Amino acid sequence: MLALEDHWVWDSWYLHDGNRWHCWYLKAPKSIGDPDLRHWNVTQGHAVSDDLVTWEHRGTSLAPSEGPAWDDRTTWTGSTLRGDDGYWHYFYTGTSAAEGALIQRIGHAVGEDLESWERVGDGLCLDLTGPNSAHYETDWEGAWHDRAMRDPWVMKDPDGPGWLMYFTARAAGIDETNDAGCIGFATSPDLMTWTLEPPVFTGGWGQLEVPQVLQVDGGWHCLFCMDPEHQARWNAEKHGRVGRGTHYLTSESPRGPWRLPDGDALDTKVLRYAARIVEHDGLKLLGFKDGGPDGFGGYIMDPAPVFRRANGTLTLEG
Repeated sequence: MLALEDHWVWDSWYLHDGNRWHCWYLKAPKSIGDPDLRHWNVTQGHAVSDDLVTWEHRGTSLAPSEGPAWDDRTTWTGSTLRGDDGYWHYFYTGTSAAEGALIQRIGHAVGEDLESWERVGDGLCLDLTGPNSAHYETDWEGAWHDRAMRDPWVMKDPDGPGWLMYFTARAAGIDETNDAGCIGFATSPDLMTWTLEPPVFTGGWGQLEVPQVLQVDGGWHCLFCMDPEHQARWNAEKHGRVGRGTHYLTSESPRGPWRLPDGDALDTKVLRYAARIVEHDGLKLLGFKDGGPDGFGGYIMDPAPVFRRANGTLTLEG
């Protein structure tokens, strides 16, 4: 659906501005030779569409800062939305060269349109600091491959004024490393000042990547993606080994409590990863081709219809 001849494309996020769809995506030049190196050669692209199928590419939207800076090594997955102030707000993951890209933090840029962005100050808007940082794994060396704090998903608080942020992180004090993955949480009155809160969900996997929280027919769902090599022992014993792809949590409230639903994951059969649900002639799932007989795909696949069953679970089978 969305591919570039000379770049690999992977994680993406979407926004409808009232007229057209916008997609932001991670991209890296194929000239680097090995798609596994894409994470360290990344910029963020932008494309627009009327139908989610035919896309017009608009070039690079965001790239790592000029060093030295907290985000001078990589700029990874994020989300985009309009604030009450009339500006567009762009949240993203950043890492620094000085830290070997091992410490992840969350950044913020703003724009008057959806084409150009200016970082707010130095861009940094949230880190694992403050009283609630004790809930998160910050002493990560020897336990995990990085200090996880990435993939921010930001939305308006449906229950009152202010804004909510969800992100991929790891919880502190968990004995099994593959049981420490969590959905981190933060709140803000204005999209500018953020307060780190305790995680809204912990356990089951070593990491729950690329969360997206949305309401469908009155029920709340938190999508995430994962790899079976990061599945906790108790989870595998209870549910069996699950496939790589898109899973989800359910709740009656965006603040939780969140729980794993009974039944299958949403999407583990076609090697689609980092998927998002959007509303366009019904619900559609959009994610990138992760692998297959020819190796890493590096393009965003065609939209797949999503359905909500009467019991509140999600499925791709109509």
